Amino acid sequence: MRGTTTWTAVGAIGSAALLAFGAGAGAERATGAQLTNVTVQLKWVTQAQFAGYYAARERGYYRQQGLNVTITPGSPDLAPKTVVAGGQAQFGVNWFSNLLAARDEAANLVNIAQVFTRSGFTLLTWRDTGLNRISKLRGKTVANWLDGNEWEVYAALRKNGIDPYDTRQVAIFEQPFSMDFFIRRQTDAASAMTYNELAQVLEARNPRTGKLFRLRDLNVFKMENVGTGMLEDGIFVRADWIAKATNRAIARRFLIATLKGWIYCRDHYLNCTNISVRNGTELGRGHQRWQMNEINALIWPAPKGIGVMDPKAYARTVAIAKRFQVVTNTPKGAYRTDIARAAVAALRRQGLDVFGKRWKKAKIQVTPGGK
Repeated sequence: MRGTTTWTAVGAIGSAALLAFGAGAGAERATGAQLTNVTVQLKWVTQAQFAGYYAARERGYYRQQGLNVTITPGSPDLAPKTVVAGGQAQFGVNWFSNLLAARDEAANLVNIAQVFTRSGFTLLTWRDTGLNRISKLRGKTVANWLDGNEWEVYAALRKNGIDPYDTRQVAIFEQPFSMDFFIRRQTDAASAMTYNELAQVLEARNPRTGKLFRLRDLNVFKMENVGTGMLEDGIFVRADWIAKATNRAIARRFLIATLKGWIYCRDHYLNCTNISVRNGTELGRGHQRWQMNEINALIWPAPKGIGVMDPKAYARTVAIAKRFQVVTNTPKGAYRTDIARAAVAALRRQGLDVFGKRWKKAKIQVTPGGK
């Protein structure tokens, strides 16, 4: 994502006890030993989108697994794939579509846990504009953060006969952090995650009425419904790093703690809202509360167990990516499930619900300005 507003014609853009991957229960609670330092690079700035990682650290889950985890927030000019590929972080969090695109360019990266089970990507237009179908965006302006965040909307445009790289067919606006540009109607359509930018619009006041905007003021095109929704937040590593048994053991411990953090946030979403705020969110508590609820909706229920890639969801993402020219090659070895399955098994031995079949969204009141 970018933090500047510019018009652009878009181009292509271990310890010895854990030497074996199948280390036993003693590895699930490493205490009193020297901690192993690892870093996880987030996709974006500190917010409830990453509450599970912060909860795992604050509640001591990482330390229980013998890990000292540094959580590095993202920024508009930082790509997690570059950080992990360069060895500055062992783990990265990114959309799976981004990983596929990076691998298509020969990046040596592999997904080891798919945290989100569905897409939260939407396109927004104002209902009073009459732009109630994506096909009507021909000749209009569409905003997106770019830098690998455009693939779902580009696929949606292509599906509706619009070439996102042809400026005669559509003008792509490089989207900033705030949704003020959309509220001022500087573009016809804007990208919005259900957990973030959509809420930013609903938290703003309509200058015509003085009241908060409502969903009925908008057309919300969900990529899941449009047919171009691809898998998003997952945990990835370098393929050569995870090839070592000692690193697989570290990754297993990292996933046990991280996925336990997400389970905690499912069952204690208000506590995880507060954890996110304490770690320095740019948007307020009300906004983070909305976000935490919506993030849970992208994770739960987790049919295969949290973090375990669903082969059908993977195949659907690859099919969309290939059909709409996100990638040109058929990916091989883009993900593995053995480490996530081992982590899920460890969590089940702790008596934790790794599926969340009974989880239901809470009813969250929108707050002015997200405060």
